[in-house]
Amino acid sequence: MVNLSSFSSIHFLFYSLVISLSSTVICGGIETDHEALLKIKSLITRDPYGALTSWNDSLHLCDWSHVYCGKRHRRVTYINLSSQGLEGSLYPHVGNLSFLRTLSLGNNSFQGAIPQEVGGLYSAIGAMLPNLFWLQLWGNQLSGPLPASISNCTSSKLLELNKNKFSGHLTVDFSKLTKMEIINIEDNLFGSKEADEMKFNDSLKNCRRLKSLAFGNCGFQGVLPRSIGNLSNQLYELTFYGNQLHGNLPSSIGNLVGLNKLSLGGNQFTGNIPSTIGKLQNLQDLYLYENQLSGQIPDSIGNLSSLLKLSLSSNMLEGVIPSSLGNCHHILSLFLNDNKLNGKIPVQLLQLSSLSITLDLSQNNLFGSLPTEIGNLNMLTTLNLFDNNFSGNIPSSLGGCSSLLRLSLKGNLFQGMIPLSLNSLKGLVELDISHNNFSGHIPRFFEKFKLEYLNLSYNNFEGEVPMLGVFANESTFSVLGNRRLCGGIIELGLSKCKETSKFTKKLHLYLIVTLIASALFTATCLAYAWCKKKRKSHLSPSSTSERHLKVSYSQLLKATNGFSESNLIGTGGYSSVYKGILFEDNDTFVAIKVLHLHTRGAQRSFMREFEAWRNLRHRNLLKIITSCSSIDFQGNPFKALVYEFMPNGSLHDWLHSSGNTSRLNLLQMIKILMDVANALDYIHNHCLPTIIHGDLNPSNILLDNDMVAHVGDFGLARFLGTSYQNNSTGIRGTMGDIAPGIIGFHIYLHY
Repeated sequence: MVNLSSFSSIHFLFYSLVISLSSTVICGGIETDHEALLKIKSLITRDPYGALTSWNDSLHLCDWSHVYCGKRHRRVTYINLSSQGLEGSLYPHVGNLSFLRTLSLGNNSFQGAIPQEVGGLYSAIGAMLPNLFWLQLWGNQLSGPLPASISNCTSSKLLELNKNKFSGHLTVDFSKLTKMEIINIEDNLFGSKEADEMKFNDSLKNCRRLKSLAFGNCGFQGVLPRSIGNLSNQLYELTFYGNQLHGNLPSSIGNLVGLNKLSLGGNQFTGNIPSTIGKLQNLQDLYLYENQLSGQIPDSIGNLSSLLKLSLSSNMLEGVIPSSLGNCHHILSLFLNDNKLNGKIPVQLLQLSSLSITLDLSQNNLFGSLPTEIGNLNMLTTLNLFDNNFSGNIPSSLGGCSSLLRLSLKGNLFQGMIPLSLNSLKGLVELDISHNNFSGHIPRFFEKFKLEYLNLSYNNFEGEVPMLGVFANESTFSVLGNRRLCGGIIELGLSKCKETSKFTKKLHLYLIVTLIASALFTATCLAYAWCKKKRKSHLSPSSTSERHLKVSYSQLLKATNGFSESNLIGTGGYSSVYKGILFEDNDTFVAIKVLHLHTRGAQRSFMREFEAWRNLRHRNLLKIITSCSSIDFQGNPFKALVYEFMPNGSLHDWLHSSGNTSRLNLLQMIKILMDVANALDYIHNHCLPTIIHGDLNPSNILLDNDMVAHVGDFGLARFLGTSYQNNSTGIRGTMGDIAPGIIGFHIYLHY
């Protein structure tokens, strides 16, 4: 233990003092212990929990609370008063407790000096150091140089002196501490500015049992020596963060193959990251942030297959992001921000579904469009891409990042409208897309988000500023620099939005319906002629049926997070439809239609729809991936159909949902009608047997990423010329298919 008499003039809050002894000499008797404990109590000025209430003459001292005696000699061996909220000073003659082995007074508010008499705890403090098993003095205000006599603690396994104010040159000779396992001297004021200040590292090579070495935030200067690679192969933690170390990182660091954590951030290291770092395959946390490292990120970093957290931020790294990072399949957080990286984001990086905390690529020179694979990061909570040179439209797949809480795209070259798919990012609390070239109207669905901060400033947005949700408080959002905006709350000072006259609206409607009717007639004729011409070349779908992936009830349960309500996207009389991720099929987004088998007619609907999909294949029909006929965990029958997920919802959503502020333009409406016409022509004229849909309406017309229409829900279908045709009694819905022209009129009525 530290020579306590050398600290007799040091005043401190006594947060943690543990003194452990392993040799004894009998001096005095039980009366001496009794007197010493009562005098200790007399100097306690505050005892909020009554820890010392039982310390009186009515009980034998061995029965007092927090006091422990030896069974044979009935002398005090252990006092534990930690975390009792005690205030006061330490009784000088605590050293009279000659049988005391452990005194624990941590996490209290003792003040004053460490009494010199503590040295009276048997033959003087220095004499007992060789037998000291562990020493904890962390969390106090101890100062001055660390005594070299600690080198005599040859039996010690643990040395914790962190969170004090020790200073000066570290003179401890660690070569004698061969049994040491944990050394923690973080958060002190060492640093002598001598050239050989880090020489103490050389003496650590004899500590072959060393598991944790924590020297962070100590003020050390100098170069990290090559001898660092000679440390114990059992070492799992090495921290030198927050010092003033400089020079290159030694390649010998690759010898420490047992490391789980390497923290060297907040120093002044220069040069390249050594490729030997790829040998540390047990490494889980790697922190090299806030240095002056340069060159490229080595490809060998992809060998760190156990990596959970990687921070290389605030350096001078350049070149492209290595695609080998895609091999780090367990990584949770990745910080590459504030460097000089360029090129595009590697697709392999965006396929790391493990990324669930932070991906920060901000403040670099990255360019190109944002890959559609960004939607794979469906567990990510923070995505920072600000201050780069990204361009193009935001991909609709970004809506797949449904766990995002914070998203920053500011300071790039993005353009176009905000995609409707971002409506799925309902958990966002911070969104910053300022200083880009976004245009169009501000989406109304932002009103329903629980945003705490929204920055849309310095773009090209136009039209009315919403007034609900985050838009109701001027301090929580910004729309500065968008010159064509109007309306909003009065504090914005924007001009009032102009209203379109009734005559202009009627004229627009008249022109629109005329154009729709003309274009629809022409398109239908052309489509029919083309389909007629190609009819003979079509193969019967039943002759080329695909093998479908087999899934179980448990797999679908997992895909939908237990058929949770948050994944529910629709409910009908016979079924409920859930959004899910099919992990067995490369994490594919799917729509899972679960039949309500307790409802009369549901079984027949399932068989009818399954039979329909077994005979269908067309680009404008909803694609089935597989089906499931099984039992649930309670033994009840379970049936479901798994379809391709349509991220843009149904035509009904676009026509009726209040959350959709964007309207279908003329070309989109014509395209949707043509897609529906193609689908109906196919099932009427090119299928064997001919199929009548039976319930065609906007809810059953689904739209994919590119706004291509797909007809779905064949639960009420009729099969002409088969037994299914004659077994349609009681079927509800349309007896024949609705013509595309009627769908077009439906679009017109809601335009």
